[in-house]
Amino acid sequence: MSVEILGFFAAFLTTSAFVPQAWKVLKEGHTKAISLPMYAIFSLGVACWLAYGICLGSWPIILSNSFTLVLAVYILRQKIRNRD
Repeated sequence: MSVEILGFFAAFLTTSAFVPQAWKVLKEGHTKAISLPMYAIFSLGVACWLAYGICLGSWPIILSNSFTLVLAVYILRQKIRNRD
């Protein structure tokens, strides 16, 4: 198995884990059970992983963290907007 294939598979699994949370926020419209500090720190961490991936030129890291960052920032934005 190619290391790149393993990287893409790992990226797919960890990134897809955020889809249900983003879908729930979109569907229900509230973020009461979500921690604002956790999502702020997490979003910053994902942005750093994205920058790291860009520096390495690693497509599994770049693609997965780009998608994860979009989902995490969406949830973070909704949390800040809702203030619930």
